[in-house]
Amino acid sequence: MTAKTSPTDLFRRLALGLCGLALSACAPSLLDTLQARRIVDLSHPLAVDIPHWPGFPPATRTTLYDYPQAGFKAEQYCHVGQWGTHIDPPGHFFAQLRMLDAIPAGEMLMPLVVIDVHRQVAANPDYTVKLADILAWEHRHGPIPPGSFVALRTDWSKRWPDQAKMLNADAQGVKHYPGWSLEPLKYLYETRKITASGHETTDTDPGLSTSKDDYSLESYILGTNHYQVELLAHLDAVPEAGAVALVVWPNVEHGTGFPVRILALVDPAP
Repeated sequence: MTAKTSPTDLFRRLALGLCGLALSACAPSLLDTLQARRIVDLSHPLAVDIPHWPGFPPATRTTLYDYPQAGFKAEQYCHVGQWGTHIDPPGHFFAQLRMLDAIPAGEMLMPLVVIDVHRQVAANPDYTVKLADILAWEHRHGPIPPGSFVALRTDWSKRWPDQAKMLNADAQGVKHYPGWSLEPLKYLYETRKITASGHETTDTDPGLSTSKDDYSLESYILGTNHYQVELLAHLDAVPEAGAVALVVWPNVEHGTGFPVRILALVDPAP
């Protein structure tokens, strides 16, 4: 004890220190906070025979070593980058824009916004999301946060894993499935400054457009140097607002697409 430190001061400092330690011990850790959340997998299981863009070749899965002969099992998977629930980086369409390894990890963790139009789609499979759908969400929940991942819920993923039902082509070969439209996309990316978007169908553009080889909406998103995720699942199991999206993919050098695991972290029900 120094001459400048009285017993009262020392006791006060010790008491404050003990209180600080007690508060630290009681405060929830990052792990506690995360484990308290419900986790919903928004991705489909990866398999060989699953719905995909019709222009892609089939995937293959070959056993190279097996337990009886080698004592272990190893398989070779061969599929295009855009297989199953997958990411389309800007470089998928534009050689001068970001590939997979150029997207920072900070863009993998985002507020999750779910735009729910499944009732409209049930009445009209050719439905495209309107700006009014976005504004109605904001009327209920407030402005869409910058940096969000915006997922379009259509419940089209309930047709998985039937390729014919996913494409929903008529007798003339015209596909009928829902999609985005340009006005809400421009509002989300240019006004609300979101990080990425996703949907349950095989394409950003609706089936009526892709049947004419029109992929202008996907081109718009990727042309803004943002990424998207296609073939989402289980959006009916997450709330419209308040959850967090975690999108992860391998760090493929100059990758133009790859399957992803996307998880929604949801606050538990009160």
